Parts: sequence; structure tokens; C-alpha cells
Amino acid sequence: MWTWKSNHVYFTLQEVFGYRTHNLRRALCLITTMLTCGVLLLVFYWKPQWRVWANCNPCPLQEADTVLLRTTDEFQRYTRKKVICLYLATLKFPISKNPEEPLVADRHSVINHAVLKPELKLRYIQVRKIRYVWDNLEKRFQKVGLLEDSNSCYDIHHTFGRGLTSEEQEVRRLVCGPNAIEVEIQPIWKLLIKQVLNPFYVFQAFTLTLWLSQGYIEYSVAIIILSIISIVLSVYDLRQQSVKLHNLVEDHNKVQVTVMVKDKGLQKLESHLLVPGDTLILPGKTSLPCDAILIDGSCVVTEGMLTGESIPVTKTPLPYTENTVAWKSHSLEDYRKHVLFCGTELIQVKPSGQGPVRAVVLQTGYNTAKGDLVRSILYPRPLNFKLYNDAFKFIVFLAFLGIVGFFYALGVYMYHGVSPRDTATMALLLLTVTVPPVLPAALTTGIVYAQKRLKKKKIFCISPQRINMCGQINLVCFDKTGTLTEDGLDLWGTVPTADNCFQEVNSFASGKVLPWGPLCAAMTSCHSLILLNGTIQGDPLDLKMFEGTAWIMEDCDADYRTFGMPGSNIIIKPGPKASWSPVEAIAILRQFPFSSSLQRMSVVAQVAGEDHFHVYMKGAPEMLAKFCKSETVPKNFPQELRKYTIQGFRVIAFAHKGLKMKKLSDVENIAREKVESDLTFLGLLIMENRLKKESKSVLKELHEACIRTVMITGDNLQTAITVAKNSEMIPGGSQVILVEAKEPEDLVPASVTWQLVENQENGPEKNKSPKSKPFTAGGSEVCKAFSICTSSSQPWVHEEITWKSFKSSSAKILLVKSKSLGWELASAHDSNVVGNLCPYFPFESHSWPIQLTNCSIHKCEN
Repeated sequence: MWTWKSNHVYFTLQEVFGYRTHNLRRALCLITTMLTCGVLLLVFYWKPQWRVWANCNPCPLQEADTVLLRTTDEFQRYTRKKVICLYLATLKFPISKNPEEPLVADRHSVINHAVLKPELKLRYIQVRKIRYVWDNLEKRFQKVGLLEDSNSCYDIHHTFGRGLTSEEQEVRRLVCGPNAIEVEIQPIWKLLIKQVLNPFYVFQAFTLTLWLSQGYIEYSVAIIILSIISIVLSVYDLRQQSVKLHNLVEDHNKVQVTVMVKDKGLQKLESHLLVPGDTLILPGKTSLPCDAILIDGSCVVTEGMLTGESIPVTKTPLPYTENTVAWKSHSLEDYRKHVLFCGTELIQVKPSGQGPVRAVVLQTGYNTAKGDLVRSILYPRPLNFKLYNDAFKFIVFLAFLGIVGFFYALGVYMYHGVSPRDTATMALLLLTVTVPPVLPAALTTGIVYAQKRLKKKKIFCISPQRINMCGQINLVCFDKTGTLTEDGLDLWGTVPTADNCFQEVNSFASGKVLPWGPLCAAMTSCHSLILLNGTIQGDPLDLKMFEGTAWIMEDCDADYRTFGMPGSNIIIKPGPKASWSPVEAIAILRQFPFSSSLQRMSVVAQVAGEDHFHVYMKGAPEMLAKFCKSETVPKNFPQELRKYTIQGFRVIAFAHKGLKMKKLSDVENIAREKVESDLTFLGLLIMENRLKKESKSVLKELHEACIRTVMITGDNLQTAITVAKNSEMIPGGSQVILVEAKEPEDLVPASVTWQLVENQENGPEKNKSPKSKPFTAGGSEVCKAFSICTSSSQPWVHEEITWKSFKSSSAKILLVKSKSLGWELASAHDSNVVGNLCPYFPFESHSWPIQLTNCSIHKCEN
């Protein structure tokens, strides 16, 4: 957010100051540059803020032709940007100059406020590939190239559902820029100049020139050779990265798309011509060239490029509701299920009616998810490790000694009547000797050598500067599923319910077929699996669960439509090895996909031959029980759940209810809240997740090296504790404390409670001094619970930690906010987690552990 204040504005990461160029100042700077043989220009290159202060006068931002950006972090880095003017009069069609008439139909669009009339002028700056236009109404710069978040579901359907007019497309193209992620291949000469103009190399050039003039030939030549090798290696590495990144994103700009133009029908064009608000027609298998909101039909995509996980993901259309709530707020954290992200592969589309599958362009260019990923590579987070801070302080101290020596030598030589030439030479020699000129070459050579050693062990680093910090790692975090435990899950058994009681366990190990019943119907229907080229694909857990029912999946054909089942839906029917069932087939009509924040998913299904619908839900047992009628949940539910989780099993619960609706159109528009209420509890599915053979030995090795270990998981708390004990992350005989934080509600203040896990069934046992104890952070969200723990008045020291409800978004917050608290972290995760956090994780290992990283994490102390 930007807020107006005096002659500059603030936004989340940077302050922006306005300046106007002063011609007299500019002329004086030009003369001074010539008199100093370009030294002033070099200083301005190092310090862009000095260039602005020397050439310009401060002014309000709406009058500025130059802006100065300053980061609000500890680095306080400055960037100079020119304010660029666009004139809409250059467009080939007439534009109304009446201030009362909007330029674009979207009433929320900043474009209507950014264009000055009657001049038809617009001012903008380009910051890190993102364009910001000056909003004349709000008096601040605002991002363009995306639809505003304030649009409601109705706005998106009504305003953009039929496409934009060709005139509005042209206006948006001019204002927002092309839908392109262009990575320039840096010319070698430009990379070379950037390297050579580094302050240390400039100082080194001055030093070597002085030494050569005094006859220090051998040492100077050796340093020159080392420096040349260092510069060549750096330039080569940067050039290779530039070429690889360019080739990676080049195809993004060459996709042919079909858009709907208002009053003109369908039109084919190049993807770089897309603008926010365009209505895309999704024909079938293709790569998404932009972020888009699905408004009609459903589709299946693979988001492996963004998340590192190749599992197909089902996207559902944005609901057509007439409320005024912002569309993201309406869908809460589930809004991503309506968004097709740039760079993902579209592998299957399903029209909901007679028309094609449609999506509205949400973001273009570098505003997209893929653009953010590329920007994180082009503009990495600056390093501020203690090693570099101390090294800088040491060099400053040496430079100070050099300056003292310079003036001392100057005085001594002048006192003894030495010639001015010799006096200046010897004084400068003393100044240059104190700072080692070979330091940057030595550091670069060492890092390159370290990279080659790591590469032999199949470990790759995207931030080589962090290699020097690996020796300081003192904490390692592990994901559970797929890292400490095996990738796959094995079915162990089901525990159905009847008459408010748990029944006998149906074991899969016995080889018996799962008997038909409500729980079996839920297992066959409640999943996100798809049929692609005759093969069932989807989440491994869903696949394993569905295979356990021995049912099969088919596309709906004419035979099923005779039962009144709609077309374009997946049909589930009993397979040859399935148990007897009175049901011939089940059609999945609508999905409410799984969300890690919601911890559940649900579907609306229809049984062949029936004229009503069924709702099936599955999810975390504790969460699902909240949506069931209390009289249907067995009284011994907590004890039964604990019995399996304490053995390390993965437990999933199921529920069902009938839906009193007659029309399919009602099902397509029903809200999730109405579907997920007053359900009947059906039972539990028990799955086994075995520990990897390597886990114990690796954790033991880390403990022997005095490196702490942490597990991060979104699984059941007791399951995570059991895995931690089995892997000996928690030593045998240790007590585990459960810390639970509750947010304030109405008049009830926030609170933190803790109890021994072993005594949990007997009620909370308050412990006033949990020092030197393992603990588990529970609660609705790990970051909130963790923050409360760290703000305690007493310092806590924790040996083993298990965090629950860990998500990639929480991970990013945790990593970013924890750098100042001292831990140096290596992290072992599967590819999905690292795919989400790749801008924060510089290492990638293709051997065990799967991912090796270096960053920082909270130290648990006051």
C-alpha cells in the first residue's frame, strides 16, 4: 500500500521521494565530471542517491520527473527511476476528453484515475519489471497489469464475462504494457563493466598501478592474473545464468490464444497482446500465458513449474453471486482453486454447458505467479550474514589504519624534506598495503572450488555466497511425509460407525474386499482424481484410497445419461473385484477441493437412477467432527482417534448427508457453507506411513554433531509425535509438552496453555516452568502460536521441536521474520515444499536428504 506524506510516499518495502531536475545543477555536475576525468560519474554510479541530490530539487510526487526509492530494511538501498509519460492521443481511435466519462468499463480500475484529461497524459515508473502509474485521485503510485482485488464475483462475471471492446483492449495495452516475461541476455561487455566498476576492483586497479610504478612487478602480476580469472569466472557464470533464464521463459511470449471481443466474437492473437480483463477461451491442452480466473467450466492443470509437484489439480469456476464482497474474500483461502496460474500446463477442460470453457485474464507479464518467480531470481534478497558484516567492519578498520598511516607518513616525509613526488608515493603505498587487494579474487576462487566439490555430491546452489555460512548451521528442519517417512501410504483398515458407535475394524491386510456401505460410498466418491487418457491420476493418497475400494472410473456416456445422470462428469462404478453393491454407478457433479487451511474437501454426487443428490466429506478427524451432528459422532471419538495416531497412523474421517435439491443448476450454484453442515459421521480410514531406513542414522549423526533437529508437518499432532519418537528425534524417556495458543474472542483474552502429552487424556496439566523440555506448537496456525511462545517473559530452551500446521505461506513468514534471532538453518523437504519456497532456499540436493538449504529460524527465547 502507498500512503501520501509530504513530498514522498511509503509503501510496503520502499519509500519513494519526488525530485525535479534543475538545469543549472545538472550543468555544474557535467562540468565537474569532465574536470575529475569521470571520477564523479563513478561515484554517482555507486551512490545513485547522490546523483539525484546533486542534479535535482525535492518536489511533490505529482510534479516529479525523477523519483528516488529507498528500501525500509536494514540495508537502506537507494534506486533512481525516471518518471515516464504516456500519451493516449497516439492511439488510432478518438478518445473522449470529458473527465466524467471513464476510459475503461471497470469502475475499480486505476486507469480511470491515472489518465489526465484533456491532455490524455499518464505518468508511470518501472520498478523491478513492474509498472506503477500515478493515481491522480489517491495521490500515490499504483500497480497496473492486473485486475483490482476490490472486484466482486459479480463484477468479474458481468463486466468481463463477454470480453472487452477492441478500443478498451488498446487502452489497456498501452497503459499496462505487453504480457511478456522478457529476460534480457546481458552482453558480455556490460557484465564486464559492472564487475570492473565494483568499488573493490577500482581500489585494486589503483593499488596495482601504484605498485607497478614502484617496481613490485611479480606480486602485482600475480594479483592481476588472479583478478582476471576471478572476473572471467564471475562474468561467465552470470552470462550462463542469463542465457538459461532467457531460454526458460522465452516460449511464454509465443503462445497463440483465442479471446472473446465484445460485439465481435472470437479473435486469435499472440499471447503478448493479452491485457487484464480479456476473456480467454480454453480449448484444451496448452500452457497458460497469464494468470486467469476461471468463470465457466472446469479444468485440470499441472502446477509443477511453480510448486515442484506434478500432481494434477482440478480448478473450479468462480461462483456467480450478486453480492458486493471482493472475490478473494468471498472464496477465502480457497480462491486459488479458481485461478489458473501462468506457466502451468492445462491438460483437460470440461465445459459446464453448451459454451466453451472461459477464463478472465487476472494478471499479465511480471505480475503473474511465473513473473514473481522470475523476479525473485533476477532480484534476490540481499545477504546480511554476520560473517559479511564482520568482514566489512574489519576492512573498514584496516582502511582507518591505512588513513592514519597515510597522514603519519605524509608528515614524516615532509618533515625530513623528501621530494613531494616521493612523499605522495610512499604515503599512498602505506594506504594501499593495509587493505588486501587480493581479497575478492580469493573469496571468488574459494566459492567456485566449493561449488565444484558440492556438485560431485549432486548438491546445487543458487546462491553461492551462502556456502561460506554452511559451517555455522546449528538447526535442521525436516518435513515428515516423503522425507522422514516413505513417499507412499499403505491402507491399514477402516473403522465404520453405526448407531453412534464404532464398529469392528475392516483390515486390508487380511485380503478381504471392502464391504459396501456408506463409508465405502464416501471413499469411492470423495476425491479429486481425474481420468486422463484412460489412466486415473491425482493425489497419491486419493489414488491409494480409491484402489482400496476396487471400484473403477469411466467417462459418462449415453448409457449413463439414460439414468438421468448429466454428461461431462466422471462416473464411478463397481469393478470386477469389488464387493456386491446395490448401486450401479455414482456421478461426481461438483467438487469443493481440499485446502490445507480448511483441512477438508467435499463433493456433491448422484447415484444412478436417483433424482436427489448426496454430499460426501473427508478431512482431518478433529476438523470434520465439527461439521457433523453431535449425536452421530461416537462418544469415544477422541480415545479411538488417539489409539491410532499414537501408533503413527495417518487417520482420515468421512461424513455424509442427503441434499434436498431437484435441479442440477441448484447444485452448481450452492455455497460451500450450505453443503458442509449437519452431516452424519461415517467412520475412519487408517493409513500407514513407514519410516525411511535412513532417517534414524541421519538424525543420530546430526545429534552427535550438536545440531538440533525439528519436524515440520501438517499431520495429526499425535502422529507427528509418534514419528518423532520412532525416529529418535525425541530421545527415549523424554517428556513432550503441548503448547496451545488461543486467539482473543470478544471479551475473552488471548491465552497460552501447556500440558504433558502423556497426561492429555486426563485434562490439562499446567506447567509453570517448562525449561529444557521438548514441546509441540499446536493451535490454529503455527506462526501465531510460535510468536506467543517467543514473547514469554521467561526464556525457554527447547531441545526437540515439532511444529504442526506448517504451510508454505507460513514458512515464508517464518523464514523472513526470523533472520535476526540467530539460528542458521538447513532444511530437508520434498520437492513440493521447496518449490513453494525456492526464493528462500538456496540449496537443492538430489540425494538424501532431498533438499539441503541454509536460512534462519526463530530462536525460542525471550
